[in-house]
Amino acid sequence: MERNNLYPIFLKAKNLNVLIVGGGFVAEEKLTFLLKSSPDANVTMVSPMFREGTVELAKKGNVKLLKRRYSKRYLKGKHIVVATTDVPRVNVEVYKHCRKRSILVNVADNPPYCDFYMGGIVTKGNVKVAISTNGKSPTTAKRLRQFFEDVIPENVDDLVKNLNEYRKTIKGDFEEKVETLNEFTKGLIEKKEY
Repeated sequence: MERNNLYPIFLKAKNLNVLIVGGGFVAEEKLTFLLKSSPDANVTMVSPMFREGTVELAKKGNVKLLKRRYSKRYLKGKHIVVATTDVPRVNVEVYKHCRKRSILVNVADNPPYCDFYMGGIVTKGNVKVAISTNGKSPTTAKRLRQFFEDVIPENVDDLVKNLNEYRKTIKGDFEEKVETLNEFTKGLIEKKEY
């Protein structure tokens, strides 16, 4: 049976430098979701052209637009790169340049050329849920994101903050604290019988 072997992590995008290669619809979509999740992300985009929506979106974040063709010199100081051009040769070139420099890279809609996928994300205050279909079905990830947006209560952030304060008052070692919090939060996942 096939399984998803991806390792999920939550990156502090504010501490990283992201490069998006391309200026079309897919580039704008990637920028939109990146800024929605991490409004303080440091992003550079390089492309001979940019959509109007991308230009407006860039003004709302820490986004630098470079109206130029891609060159490997734009990889200097970058931690993560997303290639979105409609020229497959350029995307593969970006991938190869990144791999040589140990830079994480995602070539949009081309799983063999991806070190990571940008999955569906649900954010409610301090609670963030990421969804991956192992690159197999972005539509399923989208539907699951919509489902979780509906079922996770809006006040979940209040619960998180209150539990954080409660955690500070618990006595004992780490294991005792975990046990106490597990008991206290057990009701969150118990199914209600009606």
